[in-house]
Amino acid sequence: MNALRRAAGRAYRAVQRSVGHPETRTWQPYSRLLLISDTPAWVLAYEMQEIGALARRSGVVTAAPRLWPYVSRQCVFYASHFNVLIDDRWRQPNRLGMAYLHGKPGTGVATFDRSFEALRRHHDRFDRVQTTHSEMQRIVLQSGIAPEKVFLIPLGVDPLLFPPVSADARATARRGFGIPPHARVVGSFQKDGVGWGDGAEPKLEKGPDIFLSVIDQLRRDVPDLFVLLSGPARGYVTAGLRRHGVPFAHHYLRDPRSLAPLYHAIDLYVVASRQEGGPKAIFESMSSGIPVVTTRVGQAMDLVEHQRNGWMVDVDDAAGLARWSREILINGAPPAVLAAARRTALDNSYEAQLARWQRFFAGFVAS
Repeated sequence: MNALRRAAGRAYRAVQRSVGHPETRTWQPYSRLLLISDTPAWVLAYEMQEIGALARRSGVVTAAPRLWPYVSRQCVFYASHFNVLIDDRWRQPNRLGMAYLHGKPGTGVATFDRSFEALRRHHDRFDRVQTTHSEMQRIVLQSGIAPEKVFLIPLGVDPLLFPPVSADARATARRGFGIPPHARVVGSFQKDGVGWGDGAEPKLEKGPDIFLSVIDQLRRDVPDLFVLLSGPARGYVTAGLRRHGVPFAHHYLRDPRSLAPLYHAIDLYVVASRQEGGPKAIFESMSSGIPVVTTRVGQAMDLVEHQRNGWMVDVDDAAGLARWSREILINGAPPAVLAAARRTALDNSYEAQLARWQRFFAGFVAS
């Protein structure tokens, strides 16, 4: 039945493309870039907006994603490789690019295995692949794709949206979120439950079980411990915090560009993931002057230097995360580490990434 639906979908889209759309009929071949986000709108949707702005600054003409069913011989870039590899969108008659952010094959997740196998079999159909860290770049290259098609570009940050915290900003943010002024606050702003409902089932690659273990260890030694959450599908974590008797607040700010007050309210950000493409929270914390303790995942493994601009431990090392978190919450983070972290964020701002994206688009979209 699924195969029949896919075949029917291909036939319908072929008719749409043959008829065309008034806006597309005069386009020269490969002259337009369409940026296709994931759904529902979450972090990658806003990342696509930033990439679109960089593309236009590079002289690339972008087109509305709603025109995708009507286009052929144009350039289409997907925010998530799952959207193009899991179904048959790789068959479309366009130049194709995609971000391959996370999903290591052989780690027990069937979707990760299927998508990598699709890339291995059809890598010749792709003209550009963005990876955000060196581990995923090595994995993508194992598919047999030509190395010149693969570009290492981390998820960026806008430092203007995430200014360094001040004492006044911290006090204001804590009042706004109902946090006691002298609490020692750990932040976690992500999606770590399965699906888009309450998230009672954990998404284990995001490490919510490890995060709860860290909090359980901290609560014994850190007076006035408090956890600030954001993001959808946090039911597994909120249930665990209630079970441990740790006070928390969950404020789901749906626009990721409006998260600065969340960072300003916390003393520490913890990343407990087992796999990541980013997370963007690494740079957002660094830009905001908030210390980061993270597992060795995603772009953290390339850009976090232990005890120089952050703190990093191995995946699944809940004791290590708790050790460094306890140190920071009790004694504070050295100013030199926070200053180095801010420089790392500035070096990876969207503005600083412009030249990388110009190389990515060169030869992909006709000038």
